[in-house]
Amino acid sequence: MGRGAYALARVAVYTRTAGTALWWTGVAAAGAGLAVPGLTGRRIGILGGAALLLVAAVAAFLARRRRCAGLIKASTAAGKWVVLHDRAVTVRAWLRRRRWWLAAAFLAAVASSLAAPAAGGMLLAGAGAGLWAKAVWLGRWERRNEKLLWVRPEWADGRSPSRKDVRGWMPTGPLAG
Repeated sequence: MGRGAYALARVAVYTRTAGTALWWTGVAAAGAGLAVPGLTGRRIGILGGAALLLVAAVAAFLARRRRCAGLIKASTAAGKWVVLHDRAVTVRAWLRRRRWWLAAAFLAAVASSLAAPAAGGMLLAGAGAGLWAKAVWLGRWERRNEKLLWVRPEWADGRSPSRKDVRGWMPTGPLAG
C-alpha cells in the first residue's frame, strides 16, 4: 500500500459472517443436542429453545441499532487511496479469529442439552438469525442510498463494526465493492 493508504472491509459482510457462523453452529449444536437425553425432556427443551431463538434473534437485531444509525449519519467519504477488502478476505479473517470461540460455543450448547435438549443450540441460532437480519437491514440501506458502508478492520479489531472504539464508517459508491 502506498503512503496514507489503508484497508476497508464491508460492514454488512462482517455482520452477515457473524450471523451465518452463529446460525450454523447453533443448528449443528441443536441437532447434536437432540441426541442427548436431557433433564427436562425433548419437548420442553425444544419449546424453550424456540422461545430463546425468538428472543435472541430480536435482541441481536436491535442491539446497537442506534449506534449503527449514528455511524451511518456521521459517515465520511472514503479516501482516494483506500484498499477495499474482498468479501472472501473479510470472511476468512473473521472466521480465523473466532474458530476456537465457535468450537467452544458449540460444545457449551451441546453440554447445555443435558438440562434442556437443543435449547442452547437454538439460542445460538437465534443470535445468528438476528445478526443476519441486521446485515439485510444494512444491505437494504446501502441499496436505497446507493452507497456501500465500509469500516477499517483495525478499528473493528475483529469484533463488532459498531462497537464504541469504531471511529466511523466510510461510504463509497456502489461500483466500488
